[in-house]
Amino acid sequence: MYEDYTNQCVPSKQYRELLGTALCVFNSNNSFVIENILRLDSKNTYSWHDLIDSTSGNLKGPIKNTIQKEKGKKIADLFGEIVLTRNRIIHSFQITAPKGVSDDIHAQILATKYIDGHQEIITKEFLLNFISENQKLSNLLHDIRGY
Repeated sequence: MYEDYTNQCVPSKQYRELLGTALCVFNSNNSFVIENILRLDSKNTYSWHDLIDSTSGNLKGPIKNTIQKEKGKKIADLFGEIVLTRNRIIHSFQITAPKGVSDDIHAQILATKYIDGHQEIITKEFLLNFISENQKLSNLLHDIRGY
């Protein structure tokens, strides 16, 4: 698919909408995790400025010392899994999808390669699952906040 603003072939609008939604829900949850770290940081160890400047993976320690300490490992584990999946999306590369994988006539889609060499196509289902996992995380974070 081509757009007026670029002459490069890009995935379908629906795929790009899911990709954008996936990034937005992750960004929202990343901020929500920081909010909950600060909420549970009784010793005032962390600052918003330092946490927002951290990569998502580097929030592991602050999460362990606050959220996990107060509420258990469920949020820490889920956020860790989501960060790994987000990394696969961010560090993906564009391919022409094999037949039957995309409904786009130009068949542009993203794929990712894991450290072990395994490659995976980032299908609509992959993105929808990522969005769903982020919803689960958001629900858990809302439970901590209380509303």
